[in-house]
Amino acid sequence: MTHYKSDFIRILSERGFINQCTDIEALDEKAAKEVITAYIGFDCTATSLHIGSLLPIMLLRWLQKTGHKPVVLMGGGTTKVGDPSGKDATRPVMSDEFISNNMAGIKTVFDKYLDFGDGNSDAIMVNNDDWLSGLSYLEFLRDFGRHFTINRMMSFDSVRLRLDREQPLTFLEFNYMILQAYDFYELNKRHGLSLQMGGADQWGNIINGVELTRRVSGNEVFGLTVPLLTTSSGQKMGKTANGAIWLNDDMLSAYDFWQYWRNTSDADVGRFLKLFTELPLDEIAKLEALQGQELNEAKKILAHEVTKLCRGEEAALNAAETAKKTFEEGQLGKDLPTFEISQSDLKDGIPAFDAMRRVELAKSGGEARRAIKGGGARLNDNAINDENQLITLADANDDGLIKLSFGKKRHALIKPV
Repeated sequence: MTHYKSDFIRILSERGFINQCTDIEALDEKAAKEVITAYIGFDCTATSLHIGSLLPIMLLRWLQKTGHKPVVLMGGGTTKVGDPSGKDATRPVMSDEFISNNMAGIKTVFDKYLDFGDGNSDAIMVNNDDWLSGLSYLEFLRDFGRHFTINRMMSFDSVRLRLDREQPLTFLEFNYMILQAYDFYELNKRHGLSLQMGGADQWGNIINGVELTRRVSGNEVFGLTVPLLTTSSGQKMGKTANGAIWLNDDMLSAYDFWQYWRNTSDADVGRFLKLFTELPLDEIAKLEALQGQELNEAKKILAHEVTKLCRGEEAALNAAETAKKTFEEGQLGKDLPTFEISQSDLKDGIPAFDAMRRVELAKSGGEARRAIKGGGARLNDNAINDENQLITLADANDDGLIKLSFGKKRHALIKPV
């Protein structure tokens, strides 16, 4: 393994963060000598980021922990255009109000991972709408458009793959990479940024930003990407059959978040411990060497450490206690996702398939019916054999709650109100 001079690059290399870098030796040299300022951009397409964004967030965290300055770029401007990377269809146009609301939701997660302030290594958050919305189109084309060739832009994956699949690419989306490149130039000018980071699918956009900044300003800048993570089964991180694993509390319960990591496949435990926790590497080596049932303890540690960072230690401990009661002791874990349903509805009774849909154990009535027919649904740990079986107030336990389950690992509570 290459011996790096800076703690930042050394840690990234040891823990498996580095996919590509424009000049890793020069960046390592710079990081060893001075505080570098680096950024990652996050577009505001939903009110929360999901765990597909957790690797870049951990990258910013390690940047700060090794004495450097992270900049979180909110894509208030670029979200209006839409990044075509990895997409087959044009993103719907979003209103300013919708984008602003999403941004407010996304901002909350960064306080858990970064320290914001005015110090040398304190994080700052900026919004690219501050400079993009005021651009004069003709001046922008004259001053910056001349640095981009259509030939080169057509070669980048975000464009080429869309066209190879014979899917339309609008001129609006085609401009995205120019605007992202301009972000780097603007941030270098305003805040002295010398490094742009992102996922592997952003490599082309990052290269554009590096080249534009060097040409226009003459400054030395760098680009670095992290791998696009998939699980050992080939599934993209952040997406499951039951929906996205959101980072924000109001989008996904701490219990469901903890449970996702607890269900990590055996082959992924060591890799995820390196990327998503701050446990020392020697401790991780011992955990990933465990076999059989003992490896489940490593998965619980992974779930605890990731949840502690994202949701706080109390939430992580509560989630673990709920899982223990639910799975190991057969009790009712009160920290399970809880859904309020009116007593009047429950007095008359709700068909089981509809109740499962309401508590989000199934996306539709049809999916719920299939689960019941397949023997995968339970009411208070008893099998539901009839999709039209009525769930009523009489099913509430001593705590006034009704438990529904789909399979062995997914549970929800109904609270009559």
